[in-house]
Amino acid sequence: MTQHLEGDWLELAMEGGNTIRVLKAAHPRARRLRLTVTPKGARVSYPRGTHPAQVSAFLRSHAHWLEQKLDELNLIVKPLPPLRIGHACHFPLRGELAELDWSEGAYPKIEAHARGLTLVVPRPHSRALPIARGLLASHLELLIRRDVSRWMAVHVPQLGLAPTSLRIRPMKSLWGSLDTRDRINLDLALALAPAAALRYVLVHELCHLRVRNHSPRFWALVETLYPDWREQRDWLRQHGAILKAELDRLVADVAD
Repeated sequence: MTQHLEGDWLELAMEGGNTIRVLKAAHPRARRLRLTVTPKGARVSYPRGTHPAQVSAFLRSHAHWLEQKLDELNLIVKPLPPLRIGHACHFPLRGELAELDWSEGAYPKIEAHARGLTLVVPRPHSRALPIARGLLASHLELLIRRDVSRWMAVHVPQLGLAPTSLRIRPMKSLWGSLDTRDRINLDLALALAPAAALRYVLVHELCHLRVRNHSPRFWALVETLYPDWREQRDWLRQHGAILKAELDRLVADVAD
């Protein structure tokens, strides 16, 4: 098992080829290392000052148990075949399986059709892959913005509050956030999820304009605006890891 550090996450490459992401967090009151697995994923907490090597050794000693528990919850990110010029593949798009194929043309563009998307790229193909990734990222962002603009017209009057701006980008672990300047951030991977899941995340962040925590008052407000929020939250917990992995395959290295 190998690993590398990335922000507040540990990525573990298991012997079978699976990749497991573990959230790491120092806790001021922790007296020992502790590993937990929930529908949200895996988390290792440890006392402040713990050496990274100790955390690594602790995870290695619990690797089999961790893999088993995550597999039970369907949260292991299985390796995906890389995106290759000229090779068609399938990927989730708005909750449905879509086809991604390729074509040659005078200038780069993306064409949407009933089966999915066609990436049109010119020769030579030396820079076709980064161009294709940029096209995909722009198309997925456009899909999200179209939905969000429609739903904002409904929910902003209900709240009597509006965000100052909207930013859509790949996010490592979160689906959305609201910053101190009332700007909403949404994960680009939400374009791959069903529209209902995207709407839940939007409503969640909009409600934070009024209530900045996750108190009962906050969830009551979410319930008022979007009664089906629990179903969509649970869907994202179950399928979120694979959606983020799929997005990384499609738009890796595209600046956010």
